[in-house]
Parts: sequence; structure tokens; C-alpha cells
Amino acid sequence: MILKNISILYGTELKLIESTNVQIKNKNFTKISKTISSTERSVDCSNLLLIPGFINSHTHIADSIGKDLSIDADVDSKIHPMIGLKQKLLKETPTPLLSKYIKSSAKSMIKKGITTFVDFREGGLDGVLLLKSSLSDIPIRCIILGRIEYYNTKNEIKKNRPLPEQVPRELTKLLKNCDGIGISGANENSNSNLQSYSKIKKIRAIHAAETTDSASVSKKLTSKSETQRAMLLKPSFLIHMTFATKNDLKLAAKNTRGIVVCPRANSSLAEGIPNILLMQKCGCNITLGTDNVMINSPDIFREMDYLWKVTMGMSQNRFNPKLILQMATVNAGKMLNQKIGVIKENYLADCIFIDKKSLDLEPMNNVYASIVHRASEKSIKAVMIGGEIVNGKL
Repeated sequence: MILKNISILYGTELKLIESTNVQIKNKNFTKISKTISSTERSVDCSNLLLIPGFINSHTHIADSIGKDLSIDADVDSKIHPMIGLKQKLLKETPTPLLSKYIKSSAKSMIKKGITTFVDFREGGLDGVLLLKSSLSDIPIRCIILGRIEYYNTKNEIKKNRPLPEQVPRELTKLLKNCDGIGISGANENSNSNLQSYSKIKKIRAIHAAETTDSASVSKKLTSKSETQRAMLLKPSFLIHMTFATKNDLKLAAKNTRGIVVCPRANSSLAEGIPNILLMQKCGCNITLGTDNVMINSPDIFREMDYLWKVTMGMSQNRFNPKLILQMATVNAGKMLNQKIGVIKENYLADCIFIDKKSLDLEPMNNVYASIVHRASEKSIKAVMIGGEIVNGKL
């Protein structure tokens, strides 16, 4: 397929090219040039802007069953891995019903231009297999980070209790069926546990410094910050870091591939806003996630708009909207170490066709600002994953 006369945001810098041709073959972008001679089927895209597909870097998609339950409850009451309402829901809801709402959220993400999402999958091997079967006929990319439902009490953490013998066996089975491990947090795991998990050869990710309480609990238990203890996992990336100190952020910048911030989810829980200005100054690779569907809609358009404006409102300084768009695309591909999130030769053809004549967008005087705070599902003409149109039409 050749997309003719299309505007694109090219490469890792999202450089605007007003009109070019894009060749797509074998699921990849193969050539991007004003002059492409080929007998392949071509589509005139004169009124369209091609941008990278969004990467939702952190979700808990099975939580779709609990949308907006207990909105006035505190964080632990809602989502704590040992005592939270969501754990009760996940255990007690029939599998077909969980699958139904997983499918609904996945379809919703595609319509909103999300071509890849990264899910922290609770429920051990059964939870992973449920997610895989639910998505079997839905063409979205999903990176599954599984979890063994084993947690330490505060007393066990103080005593540095190691993993029981059966956990490594369960972990081996789990990892054969997923892309890595998604750890709840350092406050539910002893140092020994985290060090054991650090030997996993696949992706390792962990929640850290999400709330003021979680940050203070770590200090009280171990005299170490939650981020310092999370580093025992040798994480590929960290989730939240809303209350991370400058030293924590420098540690993360040096030792991980990125931080996933979830600003709307943090706000929904009345827990604060991630300081992306400080993260940027510390050299962190920042990406975006929408977190629990229970408390937040899986919509990257909304996430970008909210983060851009609240950051400027709190800092009283301007912030380049292109940097926000990079968090949802380029930065996430880099963090996941995959050829996604960028429109460039030899990258996977995951992309969004934006209608430049959309009522909400025209005229697009600043393309980055238009996408970050004006565009929505209504602005999308089509969504492509792996070179195939999966939503809309050209």
C-alpha cells in the first residue's frame, strides 16, 4: 500500500512533513519519500495527517468490571493488592463477564488510536490466559506483565522472608505465557523477593512512590525510599513516581528505561500530580499510562490534554506540547525497546490517520498542540496496526 500526498510526523523528533508518500509492506513502513514509483495500490491522503499509534504504557484492563465503584474510598480500599475492593471483584466475577469487559476496553482503545497497551495482569497464570483469550480476535498489541499472587506482610519484610518453594515454579509457568512481570510494589515484597524477581530475563516493572503513604511506609519499614527498594528488582521501568524525590528520579534515570506517569488516575485517587518538569530535568524517559479502568477511562487523548495543562497550571511555565505527544509514542517505544511509536522506515506500521479538516482541528496552526489538547476519537479517520486498517476506513 502507498499513502500518497499525506502529512506525517516523522521520526523520533516528530518532524512535520507537510506532504509526502508512505509505502507500507510486510507490516512495516518501508519507504517514505515524495517520489515513490510502484504498481502497488495507492490511496490519496491529501487531507490527512499520519501520526504514530498511541502506546498506553500502563493499564489494569480487567478492572473494567468495576468502573467508578466506591469513588469516595481511599486508595488502599480501592486497589491495594491484598485488601482492595478490586481484588474481591476480580476473584468473584465470573470469567465470561470479565472477558466481556476486557474486550470492550480493548475495542475502545483502538477507536481512540491506541495501538499497543501494557497491562499489569493480576491473577497469576489464569489471569494471563484470560487476557490472551479475551484479545484473541481483537487486533491490538498487548504487552502482558503477569504476576504471582504472593505478597509479604510488613513483619515478613522486616525479617526479609524469601519466596516459598512453590513460587519460582509458578513463575516459570507464568513467564512462558507473558512478556514479563508486573510487581505491585516494594511495600508488598521483601528485599529477598525483589532480588529473586530481578533474575527474570524478560520485562520487569514495578509501581513506586505512587502515594505519600506508600513512600512513608517504605521509610518506616526499611529506612530506604520506595524507589531505592524498587531498584532491587533491576526494573526495566517504573510506574507512577508521583512522590519520588530528586535523588529517586536521578536513580531511575540512570538505572531504568523509563517512568510511566498516570496523571488522571493519580488525580482520580486524590493523590497528586507527577512532576514531569523535575523528571525531565533529571533525565528520565517519561511515558504515559491510563492505569486502572476501574478509576479512569483508557483514553490517551484525555491523558495528554490533562497532563499538559495541569503541568503548566501548577508550574506557571509553558511546556512544549510536542514533548507530551512524544511521551505517548516515541518515548514509550524506546522504553519497551520495540520498533513502535515512530513513523520511520523499518518500524511497525502502527499509526493514526487524523482528519485535518475535522471541525475541532481546522485550522491546525500548531500541529502538536492541536493533537494534544483538541483532537479526540472524533478526529480519527482510521487506525492502522501492523499495516492493516483496524478501525475506520480510507
